[in-house]
Amino acid sequence: MTRRTEDRPVLPCRSATAIARIAGMVGTTMSRGALVVFLILLSSTAPARASSLNDYFGPREIAVGETLRANSPGGQATTLNPAGLALTRQLVFEGSYGYRPDDSASTVAASACDSTVPVPGCFYYHYFTAAPEIDGTDYSRRVHEFGIAAARAITKRIAFGINVRYFNYKSDAPGEEDSSGFAADGGLVLRASDAIQVAVVGYNLIAADSTQYPRGIGAGLALRPVPALGIGVDGVWDLDAPEGTGTGRYGGGLEYFFQSGDRQTGYPIRVGTVYDNELDSTYITGGLGLNTPKIGIDVGARKQVDGGDELIILGSLRLFGPNLP
Repeated sequence: MTRRTEDRPVLPCRSATAIARIAGMVGTTMSRGALVVFLILLSSTAPARASSLNDYFGPREIAVGETLRANSPGGQATTLNPAGLALTRQLVFEGSYGYRPDDSASTVAASACDSTVPVPGCFYYHYFTAAPEIDGTDYSRRVHEFGIAAARAITKRIAFGINVRYFNYKSDAPGEEDSSGFAADGGLVLRASDAIQVAVVGYNLIAADSTQYPRGIGAGLALRPVPALGIGVDGVWDLDAPEGTGTGRYGGGLEYFFQSGDRQTGYPIRVGTVYDNELDSTYITGGLGLNTPKIGIDVGARKQVDGGDELIILGSLRLFGPNLP
């Protein structure tokens, strides 16, 4: 997840507000020896501050207002909530790419997730690079992140997950330092009913001493009043923000699935909005998709409409193995 301020449009920097951390190391039993690395998506794992922009998220979560913490299966679990791995039974490989014109930022993510085993897990890789201009001078930022996430259903209605990653961050921008080390997140999902799920996530609760990985906490609510309609409301807060600093990034969104006559192909339409309390900025989001039993193609975008004019566009491809009951 990356963050951006008016003079620092970048990645998981700790100069605005951060998204997160939590503890734990992962032990995951992934059979299906075919779990590989993945190509990133925007909005997903590079941690950022809670009220900053999260440019490691993927097109689906971006499109619905940076929500889905309470419904984050597959690769979304690596950036939103690792407990989401226990929500489905599927094998999925995902790659994504995002671009932000303001500072020529690119984000790439790749993941391989298997939820068909007793301890669902993901291997993943995230990459971010940007070339911000500050006071007329060009600088560069980049981060590599390798991680593993795992989850376990404690009961039929409660799941717990952890995400452990190694990061390497480099920047030549003024006031920023290179850093590297390990960080860990953890989360819970509670299925109150078939139509209601709630989640809480801790980000970077255990992490190397790095300003790019501050502690944060997120929460989410996912509603599905009818099978074709999903509603999400999320928030994330920076726990390391200086006293008196406004924090909180809030989002809400809708996803509606149109289906073909044979119900084998779905066409999701997504819309949402985000408000960042620290930056006093508002964003609108949206996206489209195509889902079949074998593949998923998604595009999403986020446009700042108050407090700036940032734009980010993302796309992803998912390849599914057989779903299990």
